[in-house]
Amino acid sequence: MNSLDKWIRSLRRQFHREPELSFNEHRTQKEIMYVLEDLGIACKKIAGTGVIAEIHGNGPGPCMAIRSDMDALAVVERATGFNEDYISRNPGVMHACGHDGHMAIVLGAARLLQEQRDSFGGSVRLIFQPAEEVPPGGAVRVIGDGGLEGVDAIVGLHIFGDVDVGAINIRAGPFMAGSVRFTVKIFGKGGHHSTPGDCIDPIAIAADFISSLNTRVSEKVDPSDYALGFGTVNSGEQFNRTPDEVEIVGSFRTFNAEDTEAIKDSMSSLLDYLVTAYSHKDRRGVPSYELKVQYGYPVLFNDPVFTKKATRLLKTRFSNVNDDARAIFGAEDFAYYLQEVPGMYVILGTRNVEKGIVEGNHSSGFDIDEDVLITGVELLYSVTLDFLNVPRAYVRSEHLLNEHHTFFI
Repeated sequence: MNSLDKWIRSLRRQFHREPELSFNEHRTQKEIMYVLEDLGIACKKIAGTGVIAEIHGNGPGPCMAIRSDMDALAVVERATGFNEDYISRNPGVMHACGHDGHMAIVLGAARLLQEQRDSFGGSVRLIFQPAEEVPPGGAVRVIGDGGLEGVDAIVGLHIFGDVDVGAINIRAGPFMAGSVRFTVKIFGKGGHHSTPGDCIDPIAIAADFISSLNTRVSEKVDPSDYALGFGTVNSGEQFNRTPDEVEIVGSFRTFNAEDTEAIKDSMSSLLDYLVTAYSHKDRRGVPSYELKVQYGYPVLFNDPVFTKKATRLLKTRFSNVNDDARAIFGAEDFAYYLQEVPGMYVILGTRNVEKGIVEGNHSSGFDIDEDVLITGVELLYSVTLDFLNVPRAYVRSEHLLNEHHTFFI
């Protein structure tokens, strides 16, 4: 194990011991800035609890951004056979999604690039972003604070516990889903259970809605192209009384706007049908409903030109690169960056059955095979250097705006 490998493992464990929730990453921010300053890399705060920094090469040229998220989850970490030396010291908070590894990987790439800064032109923007886990997410604030000003392309990665260790999964085009939260309120007429004829039961309507929605949606959208679920159903306070209303909250995920609209239309048409089916000539105005839709993160779309060029490079450096990985229903606010500049997002596997590292992301027993950290460093370092050397192979010329870029730090 070389000194860089030991260093990034130590950083990852340090971040893991002190996890912090979204927009509360104060200690994490301080530690990242300390490490960057020790490497001689100028940095400053951004988006409240984030960090932004820049490595300058030997002359003018394009700017490549590398992003890491920083926040942890409200999860009580359980003791395993791996984490005795670095289990969370912040009760009820845990790095259960790999962001501790992401920070260590980006800092490792930064160390290599800083050591090699005389060998390339242009610059490398380092973005340590808070609050990926909670929509609307920290990416919007980073962009609003100018974090992408002067950036020509961006790359990021995510460690996944259900992908074999060292596997690199990439896909050009839609790679992660857009997420939508919905709230349905159904209004009926309450009353005593002994007189059902005087009532219009919103719970019965809700049950029909829940049991029928996927069938209705699948008539318009291929089931493999969406995911839909119900999170909460709330109604009533009395066991022998029909309540007046019920609230249903859930979410769905798609890979394009057309399917999103088709699901919304299916929900509305099903609710219209149920209102008619449960209506009564003596009960005017009920049943009725309200449907509210809240858009979360957009579809994460990997730029095809950038992704195909990066994939060709990675296949020469790594043995397990899958450039036809399936799109996944997870959502990521890295999608906002890719709406602004070309780039790509990569999935890096950490599952290792032989070592017993098999828990999925967000599990209370999630852990990382730390052998994957150096793989992530080498991935980001390789793509960044290649982009800076041959940017026109990655990005269409109209997107290359910053060959004489100067950063604002």
